[in-house]
Amino acid sequence: MEAVGIRSSGKPIRQSKFVRACSYMAGALTIAATLSLAGCYGPPTERDALIGGAVGAGGGALVGSAVDAPGAGALIGGLAGAGTGYLVGQHEENEWRSRYGGY
Repeated sequence: MEAVGIRSSGKPIRQSKFVRACSYMAGALTIAATLSLAGCYGPPTERDALIGGAVGAGGGALVGSAVDAPGAGALIGGLAGAGTGYLVGQHEENEWRSRYGGY
């Protein structure tokens, strides 16, 4: 019995361009929805961490797919993006507090 997705010659079956385009479109729509909702979400620290995580996961998945590891790339990119976004949000919040006296 031959494994699913493997031809008898041992080469994997390539996805059609349509399936690949649909998966990219689904990822792009997910990122767009996350970013559009993130603009309405809470203080700068939380908002920027969410946006950074989404952008980092998308970028990491793209870079990871180049080396055949999109899941690992998305995980690493998401964590790095969320951490960077958190730090940027903290900086913005501290600037706002020092300028306007905080809440």
